[in-house]
Amino acid sequence: MEAFLTLPYLICSHLSTFLCHITTSTHSQFPPFFTFSKIKIILSKNNTLVDETESQSWTPYFQLKVLSLPSSLARRPTRTIPKFLHYQYKLQALDLSHNNLVGQFPTWLLENNTRLEILDLRNNTFTNPFQVPYCPNPHIQKIDISNNDLEGPIPTNLGLVFPNLVHLNMSQNAFVGIIPSSLAILISLATLDLSRNHLSGTIPDHLAMGCLNLVYLKLSNNNLSVPLFPAKSNLIFLWYLYLDNNHFSGKIPYSLSISASLIAFDFSNNSLSGILPRWIGNMINLFEIVMAKNQLEGPIPIKLCKVKGIIFLDLSENNLSDFILSCFSSLNIEHVHLGKNRLSGPITSAFKNSSALVTLDLNDNRLTGNIPDFIGSLSSLSILLLKANHLQGVIPIQICLLGNLTMLDISNNNFIGSIPHCLSTISFGATDQKSNLGGGTFGFHNGASTFLETLMTIENELVFLSNVDAQQEVQFTTKRRTYPYTGNILNYMSGIDLSCNCLSGEIPLELGNLRNIRVLNLLHNNLTGSIPTTFSKLKVIESLDLSHNKLNGSIPPQLIELNFLAVYSVADNDLSGRTPERKGQFGTFDESSYKGNPLLYGPPLPNSRNKTGLPSNHKGEESGGFIDMGFFCISFGVSYTTMLLGIVAVLYINPYWRQVWFSFVEVCITKFFCFFVCDFS
Repeated sequence: MEAFLTLPYLICSHLSTFLCHITTSTHSQFPPFFTFSKIKIILSKNNTLVDETESQSWTPYFQLKVLSLPSSLARRPTRTIPKFLHYQYKLQALDLSHNNLVGQFPTWLLENNTRLEILDLRNNTFTNPFQVPYCPNPHIQKIDISNNDLEGPIPTNLGLVFPNLVHLNMSQNAFVGIIPSSLAILISLATLDLSRNHLSGTIPDHLAMGCLNLVYLKLSNNNLSVPLFPAKSNLIFLWYLYLDNNHFSGKIPYSLSISASLIAFDFSNNSLSGILPRWIGNMINLFEIVMAKNQLEGPIPIKLCKVKGIIFLDLSENNLSDFILSCFSSLNIEHVHLGKNRLSGPITSAFKNSSALVTLDLNDNRLTGNIPDFIGSLSSLSILLLKANHLQGVIPIQICLLGNLTMLDISNNNFIGSIPHCLSTISFGATDQKSNLGGGTFGFHNGASTFLETLMTIENELVFLSNVDAQQEVQFTTKRRTYPYTGNILNYMSGIDLSCNCLSGEIPLELGNLRNIRVLNLLHNNLTGSIPTTFSKLKVIESLDLSHNKLNGSIPPQLIELNFLAVYSVADNDLSGRTPERKGQFGTFDESSYKGNPLLYGPPLPNSRNKTGLPSNHKGEESGGFIDMGFFCISFGVSYTTMLLGIVAVLYINPYWRQVWFSFVEVCITKFFCFFVCDFS
């Protein structure tokens, strides 16, 4: 909307139950309402704040208690904070989030409105340090200034000025320095988010001992260092703990075991060492465990099987060893990431009854044996990654029962046999199942006054927390590189990677029916036969690699219909004939896509003529031409060597002809000597 405000409703104090409905208009202006001296509350969403010019300057006659003007749309054009707020002194709740407001942080809002309880300025562009008033404000309970450009240290007296804070979110700024110890006196603090800043130092001991009611603690993406957590803790009500992407090292401290109510924790991308503590099994409420990208070692503790409600488990990129726990099959787990460890042994019965399993990542381990037949019973499985293990045997046809499968990677193993024709029965279509981590959400109130509690039920001003807050990341090889896929991009990604195995036989024609597939990697196998013409139906494919096989025949010219193909290679096969016409995407492929096929000719190969000595037969070329000299030299050498070996064999077998040959040679030498002597004299 173009106006400063288009009000869906007003609540007027002179009629406590009166609800004023204002007809929305794209050009209605705020000033006509300034004469309403009794207005106390203004609630409106999805508006655009406009700059106030001198001709539009005005002084309001009302004193608001609540002003809520958030925008849920994308970042708007930059605007300054409305000037009329300088005249407000009785605000209890202020929400100007998502408006891209610029300028210095408006500390005067906190100074002028001493009864302010809720301040929400997230997703704007306020700069300079965050300063707090000199006088304490015992009323304020929620401050959200996340996703701005604030810098400098967090005020050391923050906990003294706002002693009754319940929710504090200062994430996604540029704060530096240490976490102030004054936060420890906030005994009512329930949620604290300081993530995505440049904070350093350690987690204050007093924070773990003083904030008894802390439920949510997020310090991710900072520069915090050892120890991971204070040696003593009273955080018995802690549900969520996010310490990922810092510089923590050492072992996971036992002090965390007191937080038996934990629902989710994330310690990933640090330098933690030692074994996984067994007391994790005592946290029976856990939904999410993330400790990827550390240096943890030893086996996965069997007590983890006691955590029946776990949904998301990520222990990838560590040094974990031993076998995969068979008890995983009794859990309702949905996403398992155990890749890049040292796990060994067969997959056996692990995950056998995990019908809810969506993601199974066992890449880069030391697993042996076959893919178990029960794989077909995992009806929800969408991502199956078994790359770089020591698996063997044939690809079981039970994989074809995975109707929700979108990403299959069994490359760099020892699989033999043929490619199952039935893979074509899987749709490989887009799904939000991969990024939807489930687990549900729940909320609790922000703890404001009774007046605001009644009001905010209209605005649904609750604090909602998800049981699983992890960001699923899956690595898949496409376009000759391995990329990480997350979020919505992961939902639309689909592909098959069977490369670097010992697969044989012909490529099934039915694979051309995989219309939704974006990646097909079959390189480094022993595949024979021709390239299926049905591949021309892979309309959204972006990467097709058939190199390093034993394919023969010609390249189907219909492949030039693949308009999204970015990477294509048939190198190092036994293909013959002319390369596809250089149209569309095929005009971008260079010699490396075709090299290693001696009987293949045509652009972009350096020799555009075929290997029979005849010119390539295409429009614009004349008939006739010279014999290919390279081919002639090879043929002459082979013929000469064959004839010479034949003469030697005859002379060796037949003494009579051998004697005749030696006599002939002797006569020739004598005549040559006589001729030389006569000529010299």
